[in-house]
Amino acid sequence: MTGRQHQQRFESLLHEHRRIVFKVAGLYSRSAADRDDLVQEIATQLWRSFGGYDEGRAKFSTWLYRIALNVAISQARRWPEADRLEPLDTHHLETIGGGEPIAEQDERLAALHAFIGRLDPLNRALILLYLEDRSYAEIAQILGVSETNVATKLGRIRQKLRGQMTAAETSGA
Repeated sequence: MTGRQHQQRFESLLHEHRRIVFKVAGLYSRSAADRDDLVQEIATQLWRSFGGYDEGRAKFSTWLYRIALNVAISQARRWPEADRLEPLDTHHLETIGGGEPIAEQDERLAALHAFIGRLDPLNRALILLYLEDRSYAEIAQILGVSETNVATKLGRIRQKLRGQMTAAETSGA
């Protein structure tokens, strides 16, 4: 494959899977400017790593998620603690879907997004992949953990979420 063909293949695959990049960047950004910077950084890292992508080992989307989440988590870990734990606001809710506004501003949905926004970067990645209907095996491959670890962490997150949602409903009733 020539250099131009290699670049065209990368651009085609990235265009086809761009929503993943926007979802990850939207989930790990504090502002629109941060999101744009993170999208650029993810794209740069994807291009740098593309020569090592092996279609026989993983689907492109799996490989892309792994790199995008690693870049986003690394960036999130550099922020001060207060910035990392800031709940998602309306701006974030509008951009998580790849730049398309979320029509339903239901209180439960807002509470779910706020809960996700307070998770540490690894658990945020875990829940994103889970909500994307990725299998435990694929989540484990993307995050570099065991399937057992994925199941355990997701169980804990779901339990914590149920507790918070129940508490919110009880206090709001």
